[in-house]
Amino acid sequence: MTIVFKVSDNIKEKMIKYYENRKTTTPPPYAIFQVKDYDCVTTLYESGKVMFQGIGADIEASIWTSMEYKLNKRVIDTTGKEKKTSKDTKRVILQENTIGSDEVGTGDYFGPIVVCASYVETKDFPFLTDLGVRDSKKLTDKQIMEIAPKIMERIPFKATILDNETYNKNYSENFNMNKIKAVLHNKMLGSLIKNGNYNYTKIVIDQFTPAKNYYGYISDVAEIVRNITFITKAEDKVLSVACSSIIARYYFLKEMKKIGEEVGSEVPFGAGSLVDSWALEIVKKKGFDYLKKIAKLNFKNTEKIKELKRSVR
Repeated sequence: MTIVFKVSDNIKEKMIKYYENRKTTTPPPYAIFQVKDYDCVTTLYESGKVMFQGIGADIEASIWTSMEYKLNKRVIDTTGKEKKTSKDTKRVILQENTIGSDEVGTGDYFGPIVVCASYVETKDFPFLTDLGVRDSKKLTDKQIMEIAPKIMERIPFKATILDNETYNKNYSENFNMNKIKAVLHNKMLGSLIKNGNYNYTKIVIDQFTPAKNYYGYISDVAEIVRNITFITKAEDKVLSVACSSIIARYYFLKEMKKIGEEVGSEVPFGAGSLVDSWALEIVKKKGFDYLKKIAKLNFKNTEKIKELKRSVR
């Protein structure tokens, strides 16, 4: 996988500082730095373009796409294309009965991965638009907690939560993040379709990998849901995907709250330096093995936390 996009100047400065201690001594021509990890090679060029290459490219890139939105209100998809965030930009909603699937938690060091599939008919559109249903990333946590239960009362859905301990036991180079997502999407779509007589015209997944790769990831699964339409940023174009995004986020927030209550401190989102600092305090209190219960240990944060732990001895 390769992801390329141009970063804002303020993000560029943060990237240089973030990767300072891990950069190679011989970066490519016109590169400010290059970092080589086993699952991702990150290269920042003088032009401001950044390139992520490898099976972990989506995870590494999500740190910076999230920061671009948080600090600059820029929305960048995994193909590197920036999307307009103007309030005047009209949303084009697919006017069909659809089943849509989406996931939450794949870019967060802490917390589970949640995948949800929903069925939405056109007759439900007025209800959903009145609620303000859209991509969960564009809603506040408070809005999610208010909207999701109302959606769940009316809209058929299936959701699954992959806890951190199970994730850590199964994650490997051959069972990477994209394969995990593909397997869970297929499972939820199949479960929803089996449990209802739905009159849908399309099954839509918010695209995270090309269709060929997706079906390759689930080629060893017994029952495969086919004829899927893959749409980039589908949460803003297909209401069933938007509903799934919100429901998945709702479950994710509840799980994060449970972790916070267990450790006695609010859990930070994402995978930035704040996460590393918070994790270090948790390791001091509960030991490093406790991270297996609450974090995705394949993230680079794990090594940073180990380094921080060694440096404070």
